[in-house]
Amino acid sequence: MPEQQQKISQFKSKSGLKRIFSALLYSIEGFKSAWKYEHAFRQELILVLVGTIAALLLPVSAFEKLLMIVVLVLILVVELINSAIEAVVDRVSLEHNPLSKNAKDFGSAAVSLTFLIAAASWCVVLFNRFYY
Repeated sequence: MPEQQQKISQFKSKSGLKRIFSALLYSIEGFKSAWKYEHAFRQELILVLVGTIAALLLPVSAFEKLLMIVVLVLILVVELINSAIEAVVDRVSLEHNPLSKNAKDFGSAAVSLTFLIAAASWCVVLFNRFYY
């Protein structure tokens, strides 16, 4: 039995340096689109910028500063994934469907959990620095 060849999308990236450069351009376009169309992303980016400045100014160790900034950036990562899920669901159909609702709700729940991780991380670092 001959092996079936997997179909490859015409949009699939190439290899080598061209792929890396293209990936960078796609990422920039993704950030631009998120900034332009996603209110939550804009709000969270502002939170990340303010939080990053605060973390850098706080009298905590370099590792604690890194942790505080990374958990904030993680919020943006999960928000981008959530926005991608929402875009795909809307692309498939704008009709109300329980599966579409679940997909969007799951993405939203992931963002919420990331906020909780960030808040817990900040609380632990600040508690250990100022009250322990």
